[in-house]
Amino acid sequence: MTHVLLPVLDAFAGVRALVIGEAMLDSYLNGHSERLCREAPVPVVDVVERRDVPGGGANTAVNAAALGARVTFVSVVGADDEAERLAAALTARGIAGDGLLRDRKRYTLIKQRVLASGQILLRLDAGSRDELGAAAEAELRARVRAAWREVDAVIVSDYGYGVLTPGVIAEIAALQAAAPRVLVVDGKDLRRLAHTRPTACKPNYCEAAHLLGLTNGHGEGRVEQIAAHEAELLALTGARVAAVTLDTSGALVFETGQPPYRTYTRPSSDANATGAGDTFVSALALALASGAPTHASADLASSAATVVVGRNGTTACSAAELRVLLTAQDKVLTVDDLAALADDLHRAGKRVVFTNGCFDILHRGHITCLSRAKALGDVLIVGLNSDASVRRLKGPTRPINRAADRAQVLAALSCVDHIVEFTEDTPARLIELARPDVYVKGGDYSLATLPEAPLVASFGGEVSFLPYLDEFSTTGILARIGARSGG
Repeated sequence: MTHVLLPVLDAFAGVRALVIGEAMLDSYLNGHSERLCREAPVPVVDVVERRDVPGGGANTAVNAAALGARVTFVSVVGADDEAERLAAALTARGIAGDGLLRDRKRYTLIKQRVLASGQILLRLDAGSRDELGAAAEAELRARVRAAWREVDAVIVSDYGYGVLTPGVIAEIAALQAAAPRVLVVDGKDLRRLAHTRPTACKPNYCEAAHLLGLTNGHGEGRVEQIAAHEAELLALTGARVAAVTLDTSGALVFETGQPPYRTYTRPSSDANATGAGDTFVSALALALASGAPTHASADLASSAATVVVGRNGTTACSAAELRVLLTAQDKVLTVDDLAALADDLHRAGKRVVFTNGCFDILHRGHITCLSRAKALGDVLIVGLNSDASVRRLKGPTRPINRAADRAQVLAALSCVDHIVEFTEDTPARLIELARPDVYVKGGDYSLATLPEAPLVASFGGEVSFLPYLDEFSTTGILARIGARSGG
């Protein structure tokens, strides 16, 4: 199956990316523990393995390279053994270690995790966190200037450990003003980077809440909490796009002049979010640099994060792994599949949402309504009019796109869980099989004019009408195309 996001993934190989930020060494000391220490009531760990992997901004660079981009990474580390280990780990993952500037006045950032039988018992952090000295800052700025000329995308990873000094940030801002690139920033305090005028920023939930002065929430309540501050978040960060990652709950994406968009992940039961933000920001930057629209870029980034959230430790998503995930996500079901799926979903206590339409030319109005529909439950099922059904409803010149193509475009949206084609003029048969808790239609309908409303009510479901976006319609798009072509 050819997935509509695969051409974007293929384009990653042509992207040249620059990653700037704190380089860290993530060191994992793995062993086993069978006794307590005599000196204190703590476990004794017999270490059998040490594993060193790039962390922080270095992990962002590794992810970008693993996804296929040609990556230049610049940072400042100490002149110590940890720096050598980090350089070796980068080189092993296809990143030139000579981008690490050695500064004898600094110590390389390191996070050491002690594990027994896979369980983290202790983390030890060390390394310089004060701002760079004048000489190191000047050299870093020179390297950023040299690399900027050769790249398509720039990712800034600011952990607040002194590498992104005001001078370095000013350098990035000047370069972006003179020669704009796709600039994606990820930082503890994104206000520091606002004047770089980034294309996109990626705070996690806690960072966004802190930036907005909000008290940390929990669960799905975080989505509504952050969504209420879209304009403020974009203004504070100076970004055109803000993607707030919600660990295993996906991401909430804001874009200037567009409705919000929600992505969803499908993590495994033992999922964790270690390093997933680095994966997300790398994939987002590469997708935007490849020319993908924001919603597709965010969905691809969310899929890449899904690959890593089920793993232990700092890790990366490769292009091959992402390709496997995308091609395996066949969301198109038969009518028989729907009946069995609905039974499973209801037995599992899932809240099922159903909507339907032609979706001939997928536009912003469709995407917004589907994203809002998904938010009303756990699983969104979309009934898709067959080609013959569209012709009966819209006329002999429609559909523009075949049902198989329309289905695959819908499948690219993470908010859509399943798609079922129907040949009738109404989706009544699918509704009977799915027995949705919520049936969603556009605001141009009412209970009085919606023929499916009594059917939904007969099994205890509810009908939800979402606001109709007048400025978006397939008919309107086709009319504008005809007017411009003189047809």
